[in-house]
This record gives sequence, C-alpha cells and structure tokens, in this order.
Amino acid sequence: MANAIRSEKLDLRLTPEAKRLLNAAAQASRRSVSEFVLESALDRAQEALPDRQHFGLDAAGWEAFLAALDAPARPLPRLQRLLTEPSVFEQAPTE
Repeated sequence: MANAIRSEKLDLRLTPEAKRLLNAAAQASRRSVSEFVLESALDRAQEALPDRQHFGLDAAGWEAFLAALDAPARPLPRLQRLLTEPSVFEQAPTE
C-alpha cells in the first residue's frame, strides 16, 4: 500500500480534545496526523474483519486442519463442572 496512489478523501469531525490527542500521538510516532490516522484506522479495520482474512495451507497442513476438525472433542472436566454445578447466584442463601 505504500506505493498506491491516494486518490480518495475522508473527512472527519472531531472534538478539539480528540484532535490534540491525535496530534500528540502522531508527533510521538514521528508521523503526520494523516499517516497516523490512516495507519491506525487500517490496523483497526484488519482487527474488525478477522473472518475475512485469508490464510493458505499446504497439503499436509490442510490434512492436519481437517483431522483437527473431525477429531472428537477432548474432555474438559473443569468446563463440565462449570456448566453442571449451580452458580453462586443460583445457590440458596445459608443462614
């Protein structure tokens, strides 16, 4: 993306305090406010779209992935206990 031509514009309205904070963060990062905001927004966009990320596997990795999906669930005694015992909110008060 570093070499991509930037032809689109995005305008924001923000409070004076938000602008001061962005200016300070950009200065501390040795970036312009535009660079700082763009990089930060793009990072956040990537975090918000995890199910749309692509990852590749070779044949062996794919087989291991399928085997893990098909494998029976392993026993988790602590989780079983958590789901079967009454919660502290359900227990009758003791007198």
